[in-house]
Amino acid sequence: MSSILRDMLFLSVVLAFVFAVPGTWAAGRSDAIGEFAGHADVGTVLHAGSVAYDAGTKRYTVSGSGENMWASQDAFQFAWKKVSGRAVISADIAFVGAGKEPHRKAVLMMRQSLDSDSPYVDAAVHGDGLTSLQFRESKGAATHEVQANVIAPKRVRLEWDGKYARLWLGDKKGWHFSGAAQPIELTGPFYIGIGVCSHNKDVVEQAVFNDVHIGEPAVASGEQKLYSTLETQALASTDRRVCFVTPTHIEAPNWMPDGSALIYNSGGRLYRIPVTGGTPEVINTGFAVKCNNDHGISPDGKLLVISDQSREQGQSLIYTLPIGGGTPKRITPVGPSYWHGWSPDGRTLAYCAQRNGQFDIYTIPAAGGAETRLTDAPGLDDGPEYSPDGRHIYFNSERTGRMQIWRMKADGSDQTQITRDEHNNWFPHPSPDGRRMVFLTYAADVQGHPPNKDVQIRIMDLTNSRIDVLARLFGGQGTMNVPNWSPDGKRIAFVTYQLIP
Repeated sequence: MSSILRDMLFLSVVLAFVFAVPGTWAAGRSDAIGEFAGHADVGTVLHAGSVAYDAGTKRYTVSGSGENMWASQDAFQFAWKKVSGRAVISADIAFVGAGKEPHRKAVLMMRQSLDSDSPYVDAAVHGDGLTSLQFRESKGAATHEVQANVIAPKRVRLEWDGKYARLWLGDKKGWHFSGAAQPIELTGPFYIGIGVCSHNKDVVEQAVFNDVHIGEPAVASGEQKLYSTLETQALASTDRRVCFVTPTHIEAPNWMPDGSALIYNSGGRLYRIPVTGGTPEVINTGFAVKCNNDHGISPDGKLLVISDQSREQGQSLIYTLPIGGGTPKRITPVGPSYWHGWSPDGRTLAYCAQRNGQFDIYTIPAAGGAETRLTDAPGLDDGPEYSPDGRHIYFNSERTGRMQIWRMKADGSDQTQITRDEHNNWFPHPSPDGRRMVFLTYAADVQGHPPNKDVQIRIMDLTNSRIDVLARLFGGQGTMNVPNWSPDGKRIAFVTYQLIP
């Protein structure tokens, strides 16, 4: 056989292999279209995708197959260009036809590579209108999301400021921050573009992208605007959902006993809002109009407990009042006192208080009376919260030189360290079944519990001491200072923040 025939035979075998194996050709294909340098099927698809561009209307019609964009692997059609540094992409997105899968996805995406398991972040509009910020933090890791509380927005924008990715939603009045934000690392040149996944390997779906714009986000040139986002997170899936976003400062959510609403503080007042979102309603707290972020609900659901600074020269005092609002009843004789826990039998309150220059853990009868000091170690002891059986109190203490989680018996005896790591750990909240505990984690170099820091919400399995990260976010003071588990133990609530130009 001649060398020419041999080479031709070899080439035919290679091409047959490439086109026989779905997805194999994706990374090598590069067809410029519109302002995109190329488009390709990422991952394994049974039906090749395509991109059509109308130069007159500057409209892209993307057809994509693929089983999903989730877990550790993605499969979808992607039109892309390469950029470096801070970036933003926006578009109007509409699906073509009724579709077969309610969770088909049309996305605006930033992606480190065309590998199916690449780190990425996207603004995903689903066939049923669900809109979310999806992300994979590292190669091969699981995908997570923050769901917006707006269904089927007219326009979508994804921006990355070099550290945090944010989802914006647009309407006739302009752009609105969705509340969804996530730290993500993209290094060197990365891919930015539009894509479609059918969410069904046997189906091809289409979406139209109008008015696509790619550029750079605004640069802070002065004072930045603080946005607060009230979120919930499901423990089973770790999916997060925005309940409420506001350009004001809010803090410290508690769950109502029936799980239907959340209570938070803002500007010295307490507010109630449905978990599904809506308009917050102020709770009548009488003269107490300087409530801080240390508040909660009695085990029987009949009373609120607040820490308020309206009297006694601004020192925080603890009061109780009816759950629906009313006149506060003073409980602690002196201040400053900051509530954190209510015993399961409803008889005792646990709190952090400063006495003679020292912050320690105290308890007091819920009806009022003499307080009992439980800790006396040097340094700050804070955040006391009862275990569901009432036998123990969890708290955080810096007695070892770094803030860690501790536990003691309800009478203050047998004080035992629970976490031992290089972080600073605050505000332990045991789950309703007593098997798990969530807490807030700062970096090792952060002193105290300040606001506006990169923090983590971590969870410990109390049966084996395993610790996992539930969420990475911008927060700190106000994120989850007080009990934040849903009554059924399936979700937690917290507040995240963003400083935006």
